[in-house]
Amino acid sequence: MKKLILVGVGLLVAALVSTPAVVMAADAEAAVSSANTFNRLLQKPAEKNLPPAEDGIHDAENDNTYVLQPPKIAFDSLVRSDFGNYVDWIKSLRDQKISPRTERMGGGEEAMIMDLDIIREVRGSMPNVVFPHKGHTEWLQCSNCHPDIFIPQQGANRMNMAGILLGQKCGVCHGKVSFPIVTTTCRLCHSQAKPEGWAPGKSAASVDNPWQ
Repeated sequence: MKKLILVGVGLLVAALVSTPAVVMAADAEAAVSSANTFNRLLQKPAEKNLPPAEDGIHDAENDNTYVLQPPKIAFDSLVRSDFGNYVDWIKSLRDQKISPRTERMGGGEEAMIMDLDIIREVRGSMPNVVFPHKGHTEWLQCSNCHPDIFIPQQGANRMNMAGILLGQKCGVCHGKVSFPIVTTTCRLCHSQAKPEGWAPGKSAASVDNPWQ
């Protein structure tokens, strides 16, 4: 924030300021810069899947960077998606267009695929969340998530969207190396409809209200 606007009785003052609060805000912004960006007012990147030398991640001064295959060429044969990096990785896996390795050089132990869905009931009107273990264990080992991110015990993991958007729990991967958490992807996780006739429960204050 570079300007402080004070509105009084017929008075509008604009002045450049540099206060500890501004420094703290800058530090806070830097601390969450790698987390999910959910602000819909932010400008979207002009182009996705840039070549390695232009993506801001790889070293453009390193000659080996130019040996890497540009994503648009690498992704050309994969199943398209409408968000993220425009690749439906799970569908591409199902169609055998890609085959993840269990070790970097190939070989290794066979992946332990767990076909188990976890349902997390949502108190509000949004559909419940379905977490499919199968689609995750086809790519990852159990130790990637357990126990550091998720404790493998029922009821042991408290989470909410605010924390996820700040890069916690599901947000450790989603928004960084998996599909982003934006308004167009809500239903990928919130995919179980509420039972017929479902209605939100009343709060204790509403139940005990003597004026009803």
